[in-house]
Amino acid sequence: MTPNRTLATAARVLRQLRHDPRSIALMILVPCVMLLLLRYVFDGSPHTFDAIGASLLGVFPLITMFLVTSIATLRERTSGTLERLLAMPLAKGDLIAGYALAFGALAVIQSALATGLALWALGLDVTGSAWLLLLVALLDALLGTALGLFVSAFAASEFQAVQFMPAVIFPQLLLCGLFTPRDNMQPVLEAISNVLPMSYAVDGMNEVLRHPDITGDFVRDAVIVAACALLVLALGAATLRRRTP
Repeated sequence: MTPNRTLATAARVLRQLRHDPRSIALMILVPCVMLLLLRYVFDGSPHTFDAIGASLLGVFPLITMFLVTSIATLRERTSGTLERLLAMPLAKGDLIAGYALAFGALAVIQSALATGLALWALGLDVTGSAWLLLLVALLDALLGTALGLFVSAFAASEFQAVQFMPAVIFPQLLLCGLFTPRDNMQPVLEAISNVLPMSYAVDGMNEVLRHPDITGDFVRDAVIVAACALLVLALGAATLRRRTP
């Protein structure tokens, strides 16, 4: 990998996204709109919003970044852009890292807006630091970016890319502990949830919700989410192909 080529790739992706306001709106605004809607769904029960708002602050960015990243990357392949780029002296790692940097920059904006909205406009009550909440939200968005880059290698059309959401995201959503504590699940389901990264994303948010200081469990959860994102990016580079399947 070459830093200059990675940065050049990231700059190119950002220039392209600048001319795609719908994708930018989806990435940046949709998590905020979902949190706003959630707040008023539980308007008569603010304690419920406090209980699940922090978890969904991590889940919403992960889902939106997964969806947009997978479709945007696939569009590069189907348009022939990816094939032309890989014909140049550009390593697969440079390409994947460039995409991750570009979408990661948008993830920073997305996470900051969603966290600020939840804490200061919607009154989300958390015991821990707002910065820790922002950190986990950002790691979750980066994980969604990595997963989107990875699954785009296995889709032949944008429709197929969207179909990966039920296969990749929905099982994690059901087993992450959002609806019921993971230790209350059937042993088999609990074992599966223990290897899914979204489980640790939700656990990390819950640690910030309940504890005023950084705990060992929070550090573990944050490290696991970050490690999963890096692992999936490496797998994405290894499986990257010039053409669609």
